Amino acid sequence: MKKLRLTLLIFITVFSACLGGCAPKDGVDYGDRSNWAYFEEDEADKTADVFFVCPTVYMGEGDLHNMELTDEDTKASFLGATNMEKGIYDDDCRFFAPYYRQAGLDVYKMEENESEKYFSLAFEDVKNSFEYYLENCNEGRPIILAGFSQGADMCIRLMKECFDDEDMQDRLVACYAIGWRVTEEETEEYPQLKFASGENDVGVVVAFNSEAEYVEDSLIIPKGTKTLAINPLNWKTDSTPADKSLNSGACFTDYDGNIKSEIPALTGAYIDNVRGALKVTDVTPEEYPAGLDIFEDGVYHLYDYQFFYRNIERNVQERTEAYIKNKSVTE
Repeated sequence: MKKLRLTLLIFITVFSACLGGCAPKDGVDYGDRSNWAYFEEDEADKTADVFFVCPTVYMGEGDLHNMELTDEDTKASFLGATNMEKGIYDDDCRFFAPYYRQAGLDVYKMEENESEKYFSLAFEDVKNSFEYYLENCNEGRPIILAGFSQGADMCIRLMKECFDDEDMQDRLVACYAIGWRVTEEETEEYPQLKFASGENDVGVVVAFNSEAEYVEDSLIIPKGTKTLAINPLNWKTDSTPADKSLNSGACFTDYDGNIKSEIPALTGAYIDNVRGALKVTDVTPEEYPAGLDIFEDGVYHLYDYQFFYRNIERNVQERTEAYIKNKSVTE
């Protein structure tokens, strides 16, 4: 009888703990709000939801190639990097941004057959957090996926794995996968990767990669690769040049999300037909150096959002309005 009571006590204790939210055996418990940089579930009056994936802030340390969620210093940088881009998306949207065990910057220096396991671990967290959000918060609301660099890569992976059915595609306003490549071969293999063709089509991927006119090779777009792109100044996918007068404002933000400086008409841009890169005019690598040793000067990767901040901000609003209008017509 004592043994039976002990067994029941253990069962009740474990069961009660699970009702409070059991952490996955080998993963991250996204029922724990401390594992989210932002979880704005209470702002239901807003039109849509943004699921944002942070870019790389973890450098890598020794044999530790994925960020640990107990690393408070890196988590502070993670929150800061998220804040730098949050203002583009959160005008009329609830904002969700998970902490995840992102791959370190050092992983980008590895061969693909070695690096993929670290990106796969990062994506495991991103997918689990997205599924938690869907099951507990979305309730059929419009979704904007957004990210930058590694975050954009994770968004494309989410599109491939989680948006292959009609219901999910119907919820998608757009996927802003800025700072990562999307090839035509990928869109053929994954029909849900519909690339944007204008300024207000919905259910599409929006992506571009900024570089100087002379650049022919980069980590993001290796030589011989052609990515799809849309120009954030004229919202065209061909090589039509966009004058800097179309640039509503380059904004340079800090880790609190404050705009420290804003420069209207800073730069023009056009899409290179060979690489699919967004060739940026009117600025120099001396003024805007690459800033990371994985890029040569002339690769303006770090400035993808900053150079075109106001244009992207307005476009998020326009696509959201177009989505709502389309839904009201079809319902």
